[in-house]
Amino acid sequence: MTRSKILITGASAGLGAAMARDFAEKGRDLALCARRLDALESLRDELHAAHPNIKVAVHALDVDDHAAIPSVFAQLREELDGLDRVIVNAGIGKGARIGTGRADANIATATTNFVSALAQTEAALEIFRAKGAGHLVLVSSMSAVRGLPGTKAAYSASKAGLAALGEALTVEFAQSPIAVTTLLPGFIATDMAAKAGDARMVAPLDKGVAAMVRAIERERIRACVPGWPWRLIDLVLPHLPRAVVARMS
Repeated sequence: MTRSKILITGASAGLGAAMARDFAEKGRDLALCARRLDALESLRDELHAAHPNIKVAVHALDVDDHAAIPSVFAQLREELDGLDRVIVNAGIGKGARIGTGRADANIATATTNFVSALAQTEAALEIFRAKGAGHLVLVSSMSAVRGLPGTKAAYSASKAGLAALGEALTVEFAQSPIAVTTLLPGFIATDMAAKAGDARMVAPLDKGVAAMVRAIERERIRACVPGWPWRLIDLVLPHLPRAVVARMS
């Protein structure tokens, strides 16, 4: 099934902007939102220049402003004359060691990555329920596979919550025309990944995003991307001794 009208949050940079470029190349109409309107407008102009036949609508949105999400989604739906895929991509990775006086960073991470993702999911599914069809994509993380210690604790917990939400919705909509995909990206070359992982395990941005888009287009229920080495890590990580996991802090 071709989903021709796609909304992406957190689209001003990183994975969101890269996915927008990939979908634009495929001829899809795009609704892009993020906090930085100037970056979105620059991306819109770039996409229009390269692909003059597609529509690109942009709107400023801070996903932590939960009350604003439904109205922004509705406005973007109106500008594109419909939405048939929403990619909940906006996220942050500010984490600090819990109990070290940086509760603000951990609460912000949990709020954006889970509570705000839930708010986006509410708005997307309200649109899809009214339409009777659609594809919801939740961008979680390989960090969701196992609770990770140290500075990664709040981040992995927030992404595990999002992955659990995806699983719950997959079950709920299994017999319906609404599809749900949960993506678990490994380290892909963005500013966030550069701070988080071993450089030897970081996939180039184009390769990582191509794997994400393939999984989205196939409407996979759950996908670790890129496949290597993350599918293997998905199998092994839950069973590693805690002493080994402790070294990941």
